[in-house]
Amino acid sequence: MIHGSMTHDFTGRRIKKKTQHGEVYKKYVPKSSASNRPTPNYRRDADVHYASGELGAPTVCAAPEKKEYTGTLIKGIATMHKSNAVPVINQEQATDIANMRRS
Repeated sequence: MIHGSMTHDFTGRRIKKKTQHGEVYKKYVPKSSASNRPTPNYRRDADVHYASGELGAPTVCAAPEKKEYTGTLIKGIATMHKSNAVPVINQEQATDIANMRRS
């Protein structure tokens, strides 16, 4: 276990850095980015035939209709605790929520 400095020994002398022994490799340099680019002939010139295009159903991937509330069940929105919004269906629920906030 080493106590104290990693660069000095216990007497205060500076420790000499150890040199590498054996084969030393050069830094890796990747090939130029020009060789990584695709060749100019990467697109098809011929028309591609897809069997799924002949199904004749253009609404297969259509967006669903948006759901909209008509406004007959919920009478309003009450705040139960801090910013907790709660839907109110009838007058009895409204009074219960008001009593909970005040007690």
